Amino acid sequence: MESYAYQTKTFSQRFFGHLRTVCTHKFYVAQGCFKCGLYYQGLLHDLSKFSPQEFMVGVKYFDGHKSPNAVQRTLNDGCSTSWLHHKGRNRHHFEYWIDYSVKPGMTVYGNRMPMKYVAEMVCDRRAACITYQGKDYSQASAWEHYQFSKKRIIMHADTRAVLEKCLAILKDEGEEACFGYIRELLKITKGADYTAEQLGLKKEEVEVTF
Repeated sequence: MESYAYQTKTFSQRFFGHLRTVCTHKFYVAQGCFKCGLYYQGLLHDLSKFSPQEFMVGVKYFDGHKSPNAVQRTLNDGCSTSWLHHKGRNRHHFEYWIDYSVKPGMTVYGNRMPMKYVAEMVCDRRAACITYQGKDYSQASAWEHYQFSKKRIIMHADTRAVLEKCLAILKDEGEEACFGYIRELLKITKGADYTAEQLGLKKEEVEVTF
């Protein structure tokens, strides 16, 4: 029988290890959101992770190297109950915005995310890389992670254009430039609707593969 890293840890190690990971992640998301002017979102980010449905799964499968959701998914035929609970309650995840499509030949469709949630998504991706990569983190980390999973993401082309632009600025110019660009986007859009064309961005229709 295959063994997993979480099985070598005591309950106490898993409980406090998971709690520390969640709080560290929330700290860095709040840091980014505050720099973007999103104080309310920064404070409330990922509060569902403290619900029993999510927190206890996190404690059970914590191994200190990857998301407990990924471990549960591996052991549960590709289903993480914690992730299903989480993505349905947190609008900064692109998965929240996926619905059935009315377009011919398309089964599901990624709806355009309001700008304030795209901004929080950028902060979330940066924070996740800092939390899990530690000393190996660089300002290119979020871009590299996105590129690795890009063709498996169902996302509206306008939202994708904004996300890619923000992550590219983070990679090439650094955090302050990225947060400054996001503040301008939030000012222009009032945190709500937009199109890539209105923002002067080139959008790309990505052929999603699984």
